[in-house]
Amino acid sequence: MDIPTALDFVRGNGRAVLATRRGDGEPQLSPVLAVVDDAGRLLVSTRETAVKTRNLRRHPRASLCVFTERFFGPWVQLAGPVEIISLPAAMEPLVEYYRLAAGEHEDWDAYREAMEHEQRCLLVITPDEAGPTVSG
Repeated sequence: MDIPTALDFVRGNGRAVLATRRGDGEPQLSPVLAVVDDAGRLLVSTRETAVKTRNLRRHPRASLCVFTERFFGPWVQLAGPVEIISLPAAMEPLVEYYRLAAGEHEDWDAYREAMEHEQRCLLVITPDEAGPTVSG
């Protein structure tokens, strides 16, 4: 599977499991909601205090397994380097993330306050691998 085809799948299916690497090298898995921005990057909202954020600061690469709402059925995997955008620079990208995931918010001021209160940051994954490439 090529990256553009995998990104098209993500545009219609945002449920995913994000894999990062713990300090001991073991995988750490987190359920997330992923969206695709206009540049073909994967965006994931998380907290500065999350284990996945700490893992990515140490080793800035992640994999995402994205699947349908039904879970069993089609799925894609994407992997690539990760940039972490922290507040205050993350605020407008977090607004973009919300718009891509859910459309317009009923109260953007309240949303922005919640992002600050929750210490949100944005994970930006630039995919350089996509799969599956075989089926078994």
